[in-house]
Amino acid sequence: VQLQAFGGGLVQAGGSLRLSCAASRSTFSVYTTGWFRQAPGKEREFVAGTSWSGDSTSYADSVKGRFTISRDNARKTVYLQMNSLKPEDTAVYYCAADVVSRTVRDGVGWYDYWGQGTLVTVSS
Repeated sequence: VQLQAFGGGLVQAGGSLRLSCAASRSTFSVYTTGWFRQAPGKEREFVAGTSWSGDSTSYADSVKGRFTISRDNARKTVYLQMNSLKPEDTAVYYCAADVVSRTVRDGVGWYDYWGQGTLVTVSS
């Protein structure tokens, strides 16, 4: 499965962006999917994840109440709506698919397929 993340850009603090993660195969619709981010000099960290059905979601404490993950399996796409953005949200954002787990995992090692990343820059 190939994943393509897009939708990043430059936004002022307090603004919003919506990231999209498009998959190449319909089997994506049965995979748990997550968004991660990596800021310069830091390790890649979990941001949000959704089960294959979208019924179960999980968020990092730093984004709870500001970010929303959702998916449209018919379009083979997962979204990350980011509101009230802060400068500390600046990072390259990656989507990833976990082909084994039925619950959302927050560890990088659980995920099998990764998109190429999209840069989000939040100015103060």
